[in-house]
Amino acid sequence: MKLLKSSFLVLFSILLISCSEKEDVPSNIQVQNFVWKGLNAYYLWQKDVPDLADRRFGNDNELYSYLSGYENPANLFYNLLHIPKEYPKDPNKTYSWIVDDYIALEQSFQGIRKTTGMKVKGAEFDNGSGYYVFVYDVVKGSDAETKGVTRGMLITEVNGITLTESNVNDVFANDSFTIHLADFNAGNPITNGTTINLNKAETTENPIKEAKVIVDGSHTIGYLLYNQFSRDYDGELNAEFASFKNQGITDLIIDLRYNGGGSVQTTTYLAGMITGGNNNQLFSKEVWNSKVIANSNPDNFINNFTDKILNKNAEGDVLLDEAINSLNLDKIHFIVSENTASASELIINGLKPYIDVTLVGAQTYGKHVGSITLYDSDNFRKNGPNFRRNHAWAMQPIVLEIQNKNGENKPDGFIPDIPLDENPGNLGVLGDPSEPLLQRTIEFITTGAKGFSMNRAKSTFHSTWNSSMANPDYNNMYVELK
Repeated sequence: MKLLKSSFLVLFSILLISCSEKEDVPSNIQVQNFVWKGLNAYYLWQKDVPDLADRRFGNDNELYSYLSGYENPANLFYNLLHIPKEYPKDPNKTYSWIVDDYIALEQSFQGIRKTTGMKVKGAEFDNGSGYYVFVYDVVKGSDAETKGVTRGMLITEVNGITLTESNVNDVFANDSFTIHLADFNAGNPITNGTTINLNKAETTENPIKEAKVIVDGSHTIGYLLYNQFSRDYDGELNAEFASFKNQGITDLIIDLRYNGGGSVQTTTYLAGMITGGNNNQLFSKEVWNSKVIANSNPDNFINNFTDKILNKNAEGDVLLDEAINSLNLDKIHFIVSENTASASELIINGLKPYIDVTLVGAQTYGKHVGSITLYDSDNFRKNGPNFRRNHAWAMQPIVLEIQNKNGENKPDGFIPDIPLDENPGNLGVLGDPSEPLLQRTIEFITTGAKGFSMNRAKSTFHSTWNSSMANPDYNNMYVELK
């Protein structure tokens, strides 16, 4: 589905000579061996980790002795990661992770997750006396939607347990639970006695949450609420742009406030849908570790604008082959937040050298690096030789930094041109022209005004927790087969 680029296969005869597969790996460290070799070959910061050095071990036995010190492969994986100096105060920004169930990881990339469908963020009471969460989105067709959960609901208890910042992960991890709703009460919610029982189930989320046209005076505005760059929905995304084109939109708003990223390839397709006329020009370029760069075709690190969608599976079979429906716009408006990350920031960064980009909302997350999925086979592909089926471990390590045409990116995130945070006391309905962030964006399009009137001061609210953090692909950006 999404993995290593084809020409990288030559790497392994060069990179892994010191750790040959000719000798049998002890069964108790098979996964650990996979972890070390995969990170040694592809990890972006491999040279900065002494235990991943090519000459760290003189032979297989020395390596196996080292690996035997880690009973849990996950402990080995995380101990081998590097925290870049540009963000040393945030250990969560290692960005790499490992899973013991690659099926769940693959499904998450496809928008398939076990969930109630309720997405919530956490916040402290305004007076500091408590903690609550508020619903910011609900997945269509989910148990939460069926049972009437809506955006803007506030929750102070789950299963009768008062929420705190320390227990919020645990209470929402259960397969079923009862939420206790509350009234906002000027930021100090009061339980109102309403309860709803929710159950998790495997649910498929279409990342295209909303697509509509809003007419305001002489402006015909296309609005797209897009929650994940998923290649499985490239065809549907392209169809929405055909609809925008047929309706003659003059302006476009893409709402990325809840989009934590996804496929670089899909990001490149979306850029072509927005602009057009830049076919074969550079959209983004990737910087891998020195070993990968030295043994690869430089073209593999280039993502050019294209006028065609061509998606293939791991076996090379064509899944989608169609022309991109381009709007040929010279300006674009994005709604963003602290949850706008990785591939969402890439679409902003990649377009900036070509067209006028306006951001409305809060400062974006700041993630300019991407990953690949590594499986336990001789070439780290799921369909590679000697794919080991006796376990389901897979890795998603950071392997590249990504830049725009000018060699730029924003590790600290993009600062909006028009700053406006969401307020849990007045979230509004997503896609409704009166929803605060959408309303503000429309106002800018129709009047050109970036300032705020006296009766609409900027909110200073910031969330402390997001239920989407539990997703295997949270804030991820990955590369695919080319």
